[in-house]
Amino acid sequence: MNRTRKNLWQIFRAPLLLALLSIVGLVAALIGDGLLDLVSWLTLGSTLLVIAWYWSRRSG
Repeated sequence: MNRTRKNLWQIFRAPLLLALLSIVGLVAALIGDGLLDLVSWLTLGSTLLVIAWYWSRRSG
């Protein structure tokens, strides 16, 4: 087990990035069509891909 101490930025960097991506995706879905639809799908889908990746690493 890794016992190194982490600062707040190291702990919350990934969750903040996922939150920012989710906000961008939700706003893009609300305000536009066409290219913004693609942006919303990609940003919201990236969160699901990260969750699936971590879940597969943990159970494997």
